[in-house]
Amino acid sequence: MNPEPTDPRTANRHRTGVPSAILPAIEERDLPPGRHQFHKEHLMNRIHDDRRAAARAPRNPFLRKAVLLPAATALAGALAVGVLVLAPGGVPDAGDRATGPALTTAIGVADPHGAPRLLDRISLAAAGAEAPRRRAGQYVYIETRSASTHVRTVDGVSSLVGVPLHTRQSWRSPDGLKGWLIEPGTTGPEGITLEGTDEKGDVPEPHLGAPSHDYLATLPTDPGALLRKIYEETEGQGNGKDQQAFTTIGDLLTESWPTPELTAALYRAAAKIPGVVAVDGVTDAAGRKGVAVARLDEFSGQRTEWIFDDKTLTFLGERTVQVVGNGGEGGLIKPGTVVFTHAIMVRAFVDDMKVTPSGTAS
Repeated sequence: MNPEPTDPRTANRHRTGVPSAILPAIEERDLPPGRHQFHKEHLMNRIHDDRRAAARAPRNPFLRKAVLLPAATALAGALAVGVLVLAPGGVPDAGDRATGPALTTAIGVADPHGAPRLLDRISLAAAGAEAPRRRAGQYVYIETRSASTHVRTVDGVSSLVGVPLHTRQSWRSPDGLKGWLIEPGTTGPEGITLEGTDEKGDVPEPHLGAPSHDYLATLPTDPGALLRKIYEETEGQGNGKDQQAFTTIGDLLTESWPTPELTAALYRAAAKIPGVVAVDGVTDAAGRKGVAVARLDEFSGQRTEWIFDDKTLTFLGERTVQVVGNGGEGGLIKPGTVVFTHAIMVRAFVDDMKVTPSGTAS
């Protein structure tokens, strides 16, 4: 079943407990309740069966040729007044390459003892960042680069296909009621609105799975209280409470723009989740090398990695890699396959939808 941009907002993108080797075909996927605003965009991205099994977001690749994932450039990130810009990479690396339609990578070694120390350093760096300032009436602008690999089944025949590296631009009002999305292969050149109602015809209330910028300001910044809230509100979702908590924090980091105080609290909360590890030598979708904080989903064999610049500890993005066993329909997703990669390039406050930080219309 292929989503349309006008479909009602739907739900949580996370997995239940179905092993990935026995997943049904992509065309049969549906969406559970709980992640309306997030899936308004990410159904269209078609990149998230790395996170879910029975509750999955379908996606249809629009180009099947091999995708080269570049690597290895230093971060040149800077936090200005209301704008965070991360420099792109551009040097191919033999360790991150395309094999047929699949994005592949060398699997980094997980350090089960390094995560608390690394997250402590990351949280301190985040807390010391300058808080962006917003004027009344401005929108949150997020520009990212994404790519993915997944299994597509047509007429009972499954094959591995890739969604190539592309730029995605989104605009959101702080209250979450207005929004716009431009993404090649998903929307037309002018993009589509992100306004709409849920399955009941109601305007969805912001929540952990679909936060607005204003909603983020209501979250506790005590790490213990924040983690308890995440566990309570995501109970019964995903592949166990710990994996779901880690995924929820990752969504908040990648799909919104938390304040430095909340960002630091999210990292400290993540340090309390069992199974979180550190991984060296990872590469984001823009080709930037860094270190990662990661957790393995024991059900799928896929490891979600939050990627940070190894010098500034700035958050660069997120990727999901098959590291244990074969995943996807027919076991076509082999270890080393990058199922999903998502790099944050710009986060800024802008004066209107379809306006970029430079002031030009997109």
